[in-house]
Amino acid sequence: MRMKLIAAAALAASTFLLGTAAHADQLADIKKKGELVVGVLGTDEPATFVDPKTRQIVGYEVDLVNAIAKKIGVKPVLKQIAVAARIPELQQGHVDLVAAGLTHNKEREAQIDFSLTTFVTGQKAIVKKDSGITEVPQLAGKKVLTIRGGTQEPNIRKAVPNVEVVTFDTSQQAFQALQQGKGVGYVDDEAALLRSYAKLGPQKAQYVVLKQNLSTEALAIGIKKGESGLKAVVDDTLRELEKSGDAEKIFIKWYGPNTASGFQSRDFKLESDKID
Repeated sequence: MRMKLIAAAALAASTFLLGTAAHADQLADIKKKGELVVGVLGTDEPATFVDPKTRQIVGYEVDLVNAIAKKIGVKPVLKQIAVAARIPELQQGHVDLVAAGLTHNKEREAQIDFSLTTFVTGQKAIVKKDSGITEVPQLAGKKVLTIRGGTQEPNIRKAVPNVEVVTFDTSQQAFQALQQGKGVGYVDDEAALLRSYAKLGPQKAQYVVLKQNLSTEALAIGIKKGESGLKAVVDDTLRELEKSGDAEKIFIKWYGPNTASGFQSRDFKLESDKID
């Protein structure tokens, strides 16, 4: 009887270990299904957005994940998700990766893993010119608009403790609310904010982008906790893009001098997953 119990216990332990190993090897699962499912916003131009001509989701982050899928040898499948759903979708296994303007910070490291930093940006505020506001602290007691579920809200609250914040599901909704007079300011990552600002055309004269950064954000691709094999492939792909010069080309394509973002140069590299 004792031997049977020992054998049963050994079998159970072996089954548990095999099950754990199978569960942990997400990379093998991706190869088996032939698809890399990536959660994207699809509303964050030029990172991930819907091309009005093709109706396909394109952008800077899309080019990066396409390269990752190619290295793995599978088809990239883009799934639109909300900002607030990015980490839950990843944790629940609904997507394999998240490439959705995801800030890498210490708090989130307890929930998921991150790739090498793929973009570095500051967060800024834009205000209506007739508000008379010229500095971030002057937003105290004022209504500021931003996207729900990102780091924008906590960062503006930290910079201006008594600010009134109203959030929206997408950056477009929040920026449109600013134009409709539903707040005096709008907060977003600098690259996205400057693109929205550029689209104002002649109306740009009615707005001012405040110079002070609320924070400096390191963005990265989100990976399910403990998936070391998948992370290794993601990071290797990004390093190869950097080494070949393709990372620079992708950046210039979406953010360079001839785009609405108008960045003259790239002041970061795809080389580290460490943050301060």
